[in-house]
Amino acid sequence: MKYVLVTGGVVSGLGKGVTASSIGLILKSCGLRVTSIKIDPYLNTDAGTMSPFEHGEVFVLDDGGEVDLDLGNYERFLDIKLTHDNNITTGKIYQSVIDKERRGDYLGKTVQVVPHITDAIQEWIERVAMIPVDGKEGPADVCVIELGGTIGDIESMPFIEAFGQFSYRVGSGNFCLIHVSLVPVLNVVGEQKTKPTQHSVRGLRSLGLIPNILACRSTTELDENVKGKLSQFCHVPVENIITLYDVSNIWHVPLLLKDQKAHEAILKVLNLSGVAREPALGVWTSRAKLCDMLHEPVRIAMVGKYTGLSDSYLSVLKALLHASVACRRKLFVDWVAASDLEDATAKENPDVYNTAWNMLKGADAVLVPGGFGDRGVQGKIVAAKYARENRIPFLGICLGMQIAVIEFARSVLGLQDANSTEFDPNTENPCVVFMPEGSKTHMGGTMRLGSRRTYFQVTDCKSAKLYGNRSFIDERHRHRYEVNPDMVAQLEKAGLSFTGKDESGQRMEIIELLNHPYFIGVQFHPEFKSRPGKPSALFLGLIAAATGQLDAVLKKGMTKTNATSNGTSVVKSHQYGNANKAANGSFNAIYSNGNGVHF
Repeated sequence: MKYVLVTGGVVSGLGKGVTASSIGLILKSCGLRVTSIKIDPYLNTDAGTMSPFEHGEVFVLDDGGEVDLDLGNYERFLDIKLTHDNNITTGKIYQSVIDKERRGDYLGKTVQVVPHITDAIQEWIERVAMIPVDGKEGPADVCVIELGGTIGDIESMPFIEAFGQFSYRVGSGNFCLIHVSLVPVLNVVGEQKTKPTQHSVRGLRSLGLIPNILACRSTTELDENVKGKLSQFCHVPVENIITLYDVSNIWHVPLLLKDQKAHEAILKVLNLSGVAREPALGVWTSRAKLCDMLHEPVRIAMVGKYTGLSDSYLSVLKALLHASVACRRKLFVDWVAASDLEDATAKENPDVYNTAWNMLKGADAVLVPGGFGDRGVQGKIVAAKYARENRIPFLGICLGMQIAVIEFARSVLGLQDANSTEFDPNTENPCVVFMPEGSKTHMGGTMRLGSRRTYFQVTDCKSAKLYGNRSFIDERHRHRYEVNPDMVAQLEKAGLSFTGKDESGQRMEIIELLNHPYFIGVQFHPEFKSRPGKPSALFLGLIAAATGQLDAVLKKGMTKTNATSNGTSVVKSHQYGNANKAANGSFNAIYSNGNGVHF
């Protein structure tokens, strides 16, 4: 097994995740099998109980693991299926060591950070690296490991020490260290400054790790004299210094690495030069160029709770992008804070209220993603009502499906107090209820998680056709509440069709309004299995409906192969340049053109 470690220096948010993903992709394109591990030095056992504002979205794996969003990067770029053990946290490591101590595995010895914690880290990496993640038998050839945080962080120290020991133990020909660092350009002088990277590398070397390759983030390509200075003071060959400068969309990042022969440097360090072939990235290159050339817009109103940080809905954004490119449209996302659509905002801040409604009414489609808590729920309900009554394409995910059911019960059945017991435990008409197997005392890992099977109840419906007329699909879930099965008959009688259910027939998975151009809600999260070349079926349907292409998509059966495999690119939106929300509410990162799209 060969190992590639990606570390970061100077500042956080440089894009180690997309860099690690791009390295994995280019190695895969050389004919090697690749797996990935993400290390998060925080004490949480996993990302499941963390607010999206703290750490971005919680990405869910097939096995139910609630993990860091960078594992979404890896899955989408490499088209693999990872396990919860591919995300290592300080909490997991310490928990495993403490459990061993309680069992008496250390035979009375004093348990210490060195060697017990560092040994546990190394053992975990070696064990997980052997797990096949690409559907083939046997271990991968290369394991790409991303160490979260920045060199010098106190919480990372046990991992740094572990990797110092690990690199020595596996040998230099089996270990390659790539250090991602910042080379800023000061506006005053316009000069690329190398000192931050020099200090970062010096700190890394003082901790026992020597970088083989430097990946330098900068707004522009590094000057040759700057590379020479970095080579001289960081003791890295000039040919091993790679520039990761701002590009038009993140799909160009692997191409940056290829053009600068990063793969040759990595393969040389790992003694794989005679084994691997030249990178085959033709399809990837065509897709990256296509994304840049799209001009005809499609505008999606994203009505959510965490609109202040786009990372909160990163996989949703990626799934929208994949579908938009497939439909040959440039994606614009209008972020609509759900609470801004509510009557209370109309009284307190009418300008914000009017802006939110203008964005909603100006959109080609409406998407209500998942979420927790009661803030903004009424705004999501009125958004679903607007889409239903005005025949605007609508997709509700998880909570988005539940609020669509609540809205239908209120508006069509006339049950004005219809609600979820999550928001009103005493409602007389509970449309959504707590699942009986859930825990009300423990939050972490107690939801209905991971890949679950959904059986179609109706064949002549849009969702079944989008999935290629399969009898069932497997999608990933993350929820504590479900549609109340006792109200299903009443809702169906009024025209709400439950087109997908679980194997028991009691848990509702998909809702549709069959007489609506496109009104679908799903209890699962289809965004987690979307890939650049294989967009999620339901996201493709949404974009197709928004652009007048739905009939053609349904006829062509474009998504027949996407029911069981659907992932790719993931970049934290604050990475790689000015991927920020524009003043008008549109997200002009890789979903826009020319001016605002940066790596």
